[in-house]
Amino acid sequence: MAEQIVKTIKFPDTITVEVKKGNNLTLKGPKGTLTREFKTHRVTITQEGNKIVIVGSPKNKQADKLVETIVSHTKNMAEGLIYGYKYQLKVVYSHFPMSIQVEKDQVSIKNFLGEKFPRKVRIRGATKVEVKGQDISVSGNSKEDVGQTASNMEQKTKVKGKDIRRYQDGIYIVERENTDEVRKPVVEVIRGRE
Repeated sequence: MAEQIVKTIKFPDTITVEVKKGNNLTLKGPKGTLTREFKTHRVTITQEGNKIVIVGSPKNKQADKLVETIVSHTKNMAEGLIYGYKYQLKVVYSHFPMSIQVEKDQVSIKNFLGEKFPRKVRIRGATKVEVKGQDISVSGNSKEDVGQTASNMEQKTKVKGKDIRRYQDGIYIVERENTDEVRKPVVEVIRGRE
């Protein structure tokens, strides 16, 4: 039998773990439920109580990178379910006053550089967007959904074809933070089986 890369992740009591066939990982915590499927034939995930064991085979650089990627995604999921993620954005304009509105699963950016038609940004997953004047807060339990929604808003208002030293209008990410101030490690990662 070929050598294997084995990592064990221990979760706290506040998070329940469920692993289904096909490397489907579901975590339930105080801030909701997150599910992710890891599509790879080189890595298998098994559940042992409130722990998961990630096995990469055969032992090589590619399998090692896949195992570490799965460990990182799992840590982010667990942290999001306990602490949550939050991004602060700022609306900046000097030429044309912009207005931002949240409509169901979209953010509408009106009057950007005097445009007649609004620019729309889709809100990903269960992310919450709150607009208070020129401040926008994007929060949720999925790091990827929160980060992608904030980044899409920033990219949608990127000035093109003009001197960016003069036209600094747009929406900019100014702060990334967890919703709780004190952030302690959530999961414990052990090399090998426990």
